[in-house]
Amino acid sequence: MGTHVIKMPDIGEGIAEVELSQWHVKVGDLVVEDQVLADVMTDKAMVDIPSPVHGKVIALGGQPGEVMAVGSVLISIEVEGAGNLKESATPAPVKEAPAAPKAEAVVESKPAAAAAPRPAPVCQGPMVAREADERPLASPAVRKHALDLGIQLRLVRGSGPAGRVLHEDLEAYLAQGQSNASTPVAAAYAQRNDEEQIQVIGMRRKIAQRMQDATQRAAHFSYVEEIDVTAIEELRAHLNEKHGASRGKLTLLPFLVRALVVALRDFPQMNARYDDEAQVITRLGAVHVGVATQSDVGLMVPVVRHAEARSLWDSAAEIARLANAARNGKASRDELSGSTITLTSLGALGGIVSTPVLNLPEVAIVGVNKIVERPMVVKGQVVIRKMMNLSSSFDHRVVDGMDAALFIQAIRGLLEQPATLFVE
Repeated sequence: MGTHVIKMPDIGEGIAEVELSQWHVKVGDLVVEDQVLADVMTDKAMVDIPSPVHGKVIALGGQPGEVMAVGSVLISIEVEGAGNLKESATPAPVKEAPAAPKAEAVVESKPAAAAAPRPAPVCQGPMVAREADERPLASPAVRKHALDLGIQLRLVRGSGPAGRVLHEDLEAYLAQGQSNASTPVAAAYAQRNDEEQIQVIGMRRKIAQRMQDATQRAAHFSYVEEIDVTAIEELRAHLNEKHGASRGKLTLLPFLVRALVVALRDFPQMNARYDDEAQVITRLGAVHVGVATQSDVGLMVPVVRHAEARSLWDSAAEIARLANAARNGKASRDELSGSTITLTSLGALGGIVSTPVLNLPEVAIVGVNKIVERPMVVKGQVVIRKMMNLSSSFDHRVVDGMDAALFIQAIRGLLEQPATLFVE
């Protein structure tokens, strides 16, 4: 028997240190070639580290949240034969996943390569003997469900991969009458004294650092403008009815992207990056629109590149492709970086007003609030119109307040008179 040592790989881009975000194995586990061993975090993305060998894990080189130098020992695996104890043939990362926020120190484990089908949930006994401080594997949704039901997760037997607790396991536990609260209604009024500490590591740490850095370095100011989107919504409905089956359905987002592109022709200072260390503003001709996308693992911002050269349907298809890639963990670092201006929306949850935080080094971010029907006075008559606010933020070091207001009002004019979006 020998030992195969895997070292922290060189991810590239001149990175000297990488954060260990999550282990997918523990000491004593048997692993197979290409099985994901750990996730490591760079400034831009989460990277999976695979095993190049079959063997047994005998040592782990760090803890989640630890920043490790490139070339330091990541994991040791006992293998048949001599191994490579003197020098590791460090595997190249096989998959770049998007920078997924992981607010909890322990999250869903990934099954080994060629994993078996997930077993049906079976509660094999009244409770599981776990230590009081032992944290069972479960998704954030399952944890919230357990809290709502008044169930202590450490008492529930998990039927998922690596013993992960599933929603079905909670239901099986309740069916056996082991919950302290017989019904969800009773649980809602039960006294609680539990506490939970959540380690801020991985992408959640990166997000916290970036947001703090953005608010400390940039001179934020916000501007809110009300827009009548009745006409653009009528146009969208008409285009979907006529071309939706052959070209795909249009949401409001590609129209907003088009409005940005057209408005930026007169306000190029908004499509810029500011290097505050070098005191240099770089205005860009290319419009690379970052579109904030909510997923189960958190907020991601894939980038629609060269929006200035895309039609409505081309933009719609690219937005859909990128959103799907981000939500499924398939977006690359290049697809999640390089934006020149950002468009952010909470959709139906958009509220009335928001104050978006700039995505440095960009100098503008356009926030979309929800569409609501309201009575409005039009030509002396009270009529029902579809109204929407744009709540946008700017870097006052680069953008003057008057220019910001005129820029958003230009977008307003384009959306309220949608024909002007396509008049050259």
